[in-house]
Amino acid sequence: MPYRRLPKSDAARLKALKTLLDNNDIYTARNRFIDWKTLNMAQPLYDRLLTATEQLRLSKLALKRYNTRMGKLHHNAWIYVSHFVQVLIMSMERGEIRRGLLELYGLPQDATAVPDITTSGKLMEWGKKIIEGERARVRKGGRPIYNPSLGMLNTHYDIFVDAVRQQQALLERTQRDSGDIQELRPQVDEVILNLWNQIEKHYEGEPPETRFEACRKFGVIYYYRRHEEHNY
Repeated sequence: MPYRRLPKSDAARLKALKTLLDNNDIYTARNRFIDWKTLNMAQPLYDRLLTATEQLRLSKLALKRYNTRMGKLHHNAWIYVSHFVQVLIMSMERGEIRRGLLELYGLPQDATAVPDITTSGKLMEWGKKIIEGERARVRKGGRPIYNPSLGMLNTHYDIFVDAVRQQQALLERTQRDSGDIQELRPQVDEVILNLWNQIEKHYEGEPPETRFEACRKFGVIYYYRRHEEHNY
């Protein structure tokens, strides 16, 4: 015997509601057996869930596209920060820049390698320190590093930082859209359950082969257990 189960996905929720709302029999006075209060709740909830799922789909798509773009921007910023620090350290080793000035960049005086800039957060943190340190050293009369120049470093760093902020905004929007749907689901499930109870109540006196077919036409979803024969 098949058993009823509420939809598990938003697509299934929408399909169940649409099947019911598109059935003209529920609107005729002679055949109507679902109360108007429940029907009047079903249509707005369907519209809200449909809009919310579409908005979430678009937000996820935009975030996915931006994540792909972020890979190149992250790589460019990483290359410039890493290269700049390497040139800075080599200049120290050649005696062209005093090691004591490394503190301006947030680096220890015995630094011999690029700090950890593998993550976006670390790259933003150290990029800012290196740019501010170079500006401070030049203000003190030091000769600027030209390969790469501070201008090129700053340009790629700013592009990367702006992209990270945009990515964060897209992520927050996606999470907000997802949260909106999570808040909506219990309301939709409650209305679907109410509708299905009324539908099954109306056909409870019919034989199984008639009852299950009629209820399915109004959107009720039935499942069979594994290895159970599909009789109805």
